[in-house]
Amino acid sequence: MATRATDGRTMDTPGDAASTWLEPMSTQPMSTQPLPTQPAWEETRLDARPAEPPRLIDAQRRFDVCHVGLVLRAVLGVQLAFSLGLAMASETPGQWLWSMGAASVASLSAVLAWLLIVCAAKRLLASLPEWAQWALPIALGAACAHGGALLLEAVELGRLGAVQRVAATLSGAVAAGVLLGWLKLRERAQAPADALARLVELQSRIRPHFLFNTLNTAIALVRVDPNRAEEVLEDLAELFRVALADEGPGAEGVRLDQEVELARRYLAIEQLRFGDRLRVRWQLDPHAADARVPPLLLQPLVENAVRHGVEPNDHGGDVDIVTRARGGEIEIRIVNSVGLPSRGQGHGLALRNVRQRLRLMHDVAARLEAGPGEGRFVVRIVMPR
Repeated sequence: MATRATDGRTMDTPGDAASTWLEPMSTQPMSTQPLPTQPAWEETRLDARPAEPPRLIDAQRRFDVCHVGLVLRAVLGVQLAFSLGLAMASETPGQWLWSMGAASVASLSAVLAWLLIVCAAKRLLASLPEWAQWALPIALGAACAHGGALLLEAVELGRLGAVQRVAATLSGAVAAGVLLGWLKLRERAQAPADALARLVELQSRIRPHFLFNTLNTAIALVRVDPNRAEEVLEDLAELFRVALADEGPGAEGVRLDQEVELARRYLAIEQLRFGDRLRVRWQLDPHAADARVPPLLLQPLVENAVRHGVEPNDHGGDVDIVTRARGGEIEIRIVNSVGLPSRGQGHGLALRNVRQRLRLMHDVAARLEAGPGEGRFVVRIVMPR
């Protein structure tokens, strides 16, 4: 059956499908002009080019030779290597202690001098090609070790022969190379952790109940409140965009206020679903807004609070998000009420991934604490600004 459109043209309904496709084909010659391309496909096509590997020294990187975590590892690692080597060469504990004390003068001086010089020249080294970022710090390590050996002789704690001086110089070069190699491997470990965070976020977005509930909510709002339906779809699109975003290997986190805005979008969608059952309180410190945090840090934790603290309870629950700046640190707390156990027990993947990425970005300077207390579940993050 045919229907008449508002502009007077005749349109076929689905019931005329059979009669429509049985009509004889037109005898007009087909156009030989090429079909137009589809720019939308070109714009959304996935880029299969391999990502550029991270540079050895980057002036914008949070964890580098200036970080307290690396300084501790360098000092303790060199001291441990010296103590084991001198223990094998010493006959008595007293001889080992004397040799260790003398060696500490040279080793600590050399390590700290190397770290200070490389840290001060970080911006200069970051502008050099990759081979120079390796060669110059390794050569500097050899020079600092040689200087430490000369200092040992200057304070009359020991006399070194020519072979011992050469060995000390080579040891400094090797130690610098090992430290740089560890930094390179550690930076490469950041990419899989960020990729896993995005994968977990994307999987949570395409869970049938979340996706269907969001779309059904938008459909229900189309006639009642079209503007609100549009906002729901925009929030959903933004959640997908962030989950699929690729910041690249050189990205050093995002601003905390961006993470807060993403969490707000997620909670706005869930607020339509739960209504008065979901009670959200924000306590945001504006001084913490510009702090750099790993991407997708806040939103997965807020989603966990909703899934385990609000969804299983008939009367809903409370979710508190608090940010606070304290000197050179920021504190983030996500607190949710605890009632009935959730229908699907989680595996702690979100917490483990957040903890891993905090450790990769800030090492020992950041910490995450999570656990129940007085009828509430608290996740607390403390990290440098």
